[in-house]
Formats: sequence, structure tokens, C-alpha cells
Amino acid sequence: MVSGAGQNEAVGRAGTQSRGTNQTGVRLYNERLVLSLIRRHGDLPKADIARMTGLSPQTISNVMNGLEADGLLRRGSPKRGKVGQPLVPYSLDPEGALSFGLKVGRRSVDLYLINFTGETLGLLHKTYAYPTPDGIVKFAREGIATLLADIPARLTARIAGLGIAAPYEMWTWHEEMGAPKAEIDAWREIDIRALIAAQVPWPVYFANDITAACAAELMFGVGSRYVDYLYVFIGSFIGGGLVFDGHLFPGRTQNAGALGSMPAQSPGSINGGAPQLMHIASIYTLERKLVAQGRNPEILWQSPDDWGDDLGPVLDEWIDEVAESLAYSIVAAIAVIDVETVLIDGAFPTHVRQKVIARTEAAIARVNRQGLSTFRLLPGSIGNAARAMGGACLPLLANFTQDREVLFKDNG
Repeated sequence: MVSGAGQNEAVGRAGTQSRGTNQTGVRLYNERLVLSLIRRHGDLPKADIARMTGLSPQTISNVMNGLEADGLLRRGSPKRGKVGQPLVPYSLDPEGALSFGLKVGRRSVDLYLINFTGETLGLLHKTYAYPTPDGIVKFAREGIATLLADIPARLTARIAGLGIAAPYEMWTWHEEMGAPKAEIDAWREIDIRALIAAQVPWPVYFANDITAACAAELMFGVGSRYVDYLYVFIGSFIGGGLVFDGHLFPGRTQNAGALGSMPAQSPGSINGGAPQLMHIASIYTLERKLVAQGRNPEILWQSPDDWGDDLGPVLDEWIDEVAESLAYSIVAAIAVIDVETVLIDGAFPTHVRQKVIARTEAAIARVNRQGLSTFRLLPGSIGNAARAMGGACLPLLANFTQDREVLFKDNG
């Protein structure tokens, strides 16, 4: 499978009726700047945006009038201050753009349809023993038709595209997934983005699943409150993402924050060396613990938001192992990137996330942090939906934010 930003082509801008629906990208940097500021800060009047950007009131007025005409912004009711004319706040129009997000996981696939402000308009979820390209394409094709049938026809013209959030190099994980090598090797020979693009009339984007999840937290979650942070997501495999100066930092090969590949603090060993974090702090290791007890682990993938109350001591054992290994990895990461916030989320219930964070904090307290600045652990806010929501973020990032040049720059 070919992956990376080079796959992502310039796309038409959704929601542009007065100036055409097939324009290539957002034409002006100022439009992206205005949309990004309103997304981050909420309702803003023109005067505030002019002050924040340093652009002239006339320039901001022209930009925002155009965005309003395009259906991307909507004006609110005037608010009278102590002096002067009433201020008119502008906000993102939820119907300004729609996008699909397809999460391809090791145990399940999700398809989301969201609007411009991140509201979920429809979603589909399916579990499997392991993913196959044909099965994913079929699910996407049929799922898109199902979700489109539930929205007004006028909104279909507002679809900005489809984003795929999937692990890089799926074929390298056949042992961890318990899948036949020949079946998983099929991923080596195909370009899933191209296969899905052949099924739909919109641009299709691809990103690593955890980078996409980090994007969702930044756009729609608590991540928008913090300037710099390390993002940790515990799914079938643990992974991470980075945000610097309020923007995604995907790295040279779109793989920054690959926490799962970090050497882990553990008494065990794999292939004669220290294990990687993914082999300890991932949900697939909890799955194996359940199987070893003769128990059915399907609830982990069928109901990620509700594992029930009967997992018992094996869950506590797993959380302790996650916390001990994750603590060392976080401290090591902080020594390099020097951020003050670490957001932790995962494809598990809220009470599990709370325990993971609490026990990781306790484990960090036992690690020598001499010479490091203080940092804090906080919960993410999207949970299991983050990767699919992140996929749906990709068309919005590409068309309506300043992050396009970071996440979708040409590798060539």
C-alpha cells in the first residue's frame, strides 16, 4: 500500500456556491486563517479577528463576507457593548461542509459522516477477525450509500471528501492480529486510498490512524485548549501524535509520535531484546490475556465504550502493565519534546481511561525526572471515535485550515 501525504491531491472546496463548487483548495491564506481562528475561539466579530490577525478591517470584512456567501460562516445576533456600534459575532455554519471518515482497524472498521463543526450525522461499525482490502472497500461503498440516504439531498453538494485513517504497513502486524500472513500480505500490494477513490465522486485522503485521531482531538476536542501536547491513543496498538504551536506536527514521514515503537521498560524480552511499547500497552495484549483464560474477547471490539463489569482482575492487571511501561515512555518523550501536556485517550470505556491515567501518574512519580520540566496528564475527550472522526477531519484540514501545508505537503 502506498501511503503518505503525496497521495493527497488538491481538491475542490465544498460549500462554495457563489464562486463555484470546483475551485482548487482555499484560494486565500486569509480565509484559512479566519476559519481557523473561529474554529479555535468560537464566535468572533470582525473587529476581534482584525485585531488578532493584524489585517485591516476592510480586508477582514471582505474575507468574512465571502465566507458567509459561501455558506461557511453565519452571523449571529448583534451584541451591544458599553460604547460604539453593536458587534456581530460570526460562527462556523455546521452545514458549511460535510465529510466522511473511514477508520480501518485491526479488529473493526468504522464509517462516520460529520458536519463542519464535528457533529456526527451518521455512523456504521463492523467487527472482523482481521481486515481484508475487498471487505473494506465493500463496507465503504455500501456504508456511504446507507449514510447518504439519511441526509437531505441539498447537503450532498457540501461533501468535502473522505478521509481514511489506518495503520501504516498493515502487513507487518499479522502475528499480533492472529491473521494468516497470506491474507494480510494483500495490503502490501494495494493502495487503499485509490481503491476507495474509485468508488466515490469526492477527493480521498489518507493518514496514519493515530495522527488522524490527534487531528480530531485538536479540531473537535479538548486539544484545542492547549498549544503544545503529546497525544497518546491506546487502541489495538498504542500510538501517538504531536501538536506544536496549535498545529499538527506529523514529522518527516507523517509518523511523528510513533510511541508504539519505543523501547519499553519491562522485565520481558522479544527476539532477545527489549520489547516495544506496543507489545505491552496495547489492547491486543488484553485480548490475549482473556483468550489465555478461555474467555471470549469480542466485547473489546464490539462495544469499545462499554466493556461491561465482568472482565475482573485481568483488566486491572493489564492496566497496571500499561501504566508502568507508558510512564517510562512518556518521560522519555518529554525529555525530547518538552511539552507541558500529555493527553491520553483510547478505544475503551471512560472508567478504564481514568484508571490508566491515574496509575500512569503514580508510575511516573516513581521515575527519575531530574532535569525535566513539569508536565501534566489529562484525558482526551473523543474516545473510540477519535480515529474515524480523525479520518473525517482530513478533508476539512485540507480545505479549510492552515494545517494543509503541514499534513498534506507534497513529499516530492
